[in-house]
Amino acid sequence: MAEVFLSLGTNLGDRLQNLHKALKCIAPEVKILQCSSIYETLPWGYTEQPLFLNLVLRGQTDREPQALLEFLKACEQALGRQPGFRYGPRLIDLDILAFEDRVLETPALTLPHPRLHERAFVLVPLCEIAPDWVHPRLQKRAVELLKETDAGGIQRIAPPPLEPSFFPG
Repeated sequence: MAEVFLSLGTNLGDRLQNLHKALKCIAPEVKILQCSSIYETLPWGYTEQPLFLNLVLRGQTDREPQALLEFLKACEQALGRQPGFRYGPRLIDLDILAFEDRVLETPALTLPHPRLHERAFVLVPLCEIAPDWVHPRLQKRAVELLKETDAGGIQRIAPPPLEPSFFPG
């Protein structure tokens, strides 16, 4: 089983419900070990849209990176995500942040996520659950990367959305 970090984000509809549904969709293929609190964050890239809710989870999967990406895209579609423009509003967004310490670059997938180190909306929840995670390309810990970003406008609004009984063991 490979350790993965996934990012979940939403800014349309019932945002909390979207995150809960996404976690349930992910759970059959990703053993969720830990989940961050839920953060309300400013839009990134295209700013004229509603605020996002974001969280990061740490899990394990026996899927390879490309198969995991395809599974996550299928979850997005099953949850109702519609095609849109880059950085635009979305019902749900599921991203692979890191897959073990693999460095990968294909037309469909770059690992770790190519903009992870620039995005406080990912780094804040990542630091909550894995502050000492080391970026395999940059060789910096998550907390060091967070210090290099502007975390303004990020607000913790809810505890981790999963009951302790949801986690294994």
